Amino acid sequence: MAVYGLDIGGTKIETAIFNNNLEQQQSWRITTPTDDYQQFLQAIYQQVLKADELTSSQGAVGIGMPGIINDEGKVLSANVPCATGKVIANDLQALLKRPVAILNDTRCFALSEANGGAGEGYSRVFGAIVGTGAAGGMCIDGTLFNQGLGMSGEYGHLPLSAYLQQKYQLPVLKCGCGLNGCVESYIAGPGVQTLYQHITQSPKSAIEWANDIKRSDEQALKVLACYLDILGETFAAISKSLHPEVIVLGGGLSLIDAIVEKLPDAIQTHLFSGFAVPDVKRAKFGDSSGVRGAAIIGSVHANSNGS
Repeated sequence: MAVYGLDIGGTKIETAIFNNNLEQQQSWRITTPTDDYQQFLQAIYQQVLKADELTSSQGAVGIGMPGIINDEGKVLSANVPCATGKVIANDLQALLKRPVAILNDTRCFALSEANGGAGEGYSRVFGAIVGTGAAGGMCIDGTLFNQGLGMSGEYGHLPLSAYLQQKYQLPVLKCGCGLNGCVESYIAGPGVQTLYQHITQSPKSAIEWANDIKRSDEQALKVLACYLDILGETFAAISKSLHPEVIVLGGGLSLIDAIVEKLPDAIQTHLFSGFAVPDVKRAKFGDSSGVRGAAIIGSVHANSNGS
């Protein structure tokens, strides 16, 4: 049976077709309708029909998208506002006449990397996206840790510690989620610009920062030290509470070699003496990991419903 993964973002919907071995056969992208819910549903419906035509079958469907999906299946998504408050899975099942699984996109990433990805061979895998935002998910023996309210893995909304705030005299920023001092405001892409401005008094983008790190620019390395301190403390907190054996990094900032290489030492600084630091690895499937994880949940859901 063919399996379709859909990775829905605030700007694009990627659809990919996978075979039974989770090998991607083909993929394409369209623009995401974000303001009209019926247009949003129709856009997804049309992509699945296209996949059916290409495979001459009725494939299983899994969807990953930004936001929180609570235990009633209702979505809260800042990136796709028309979906907020809707039970998308039920509405799509009625349209498509088949089971549809839906999960937060960063949890899809974690699931993908724990199953055949960089987390293969580890029992406890924490997948962490560090890009435009900061979120992830915990997998145990290839299965996602119980999501409960749908917030498990939202590490970007752990608070910045008073110790680091005072150490670097950082401003306490209001996060887009409505809380104050979330680490996402400092470690995600837009947060890098905030750190750069604060430490060097000159604004630079995350891309410019990455290039400056490669040149061993003194100012860029100062920002890197602060950045790693925050990220290291955050993942130390994850280590103390969830005990992952490996942390798999994805997202644009994970492509900066210095972050991946220096992060274990930064985590160690904030752990108890004598306790092992989780391995840190870059995602195996990169940008394709989210859509691959969506296919995994689609396949599992279809099989559990007898499709």
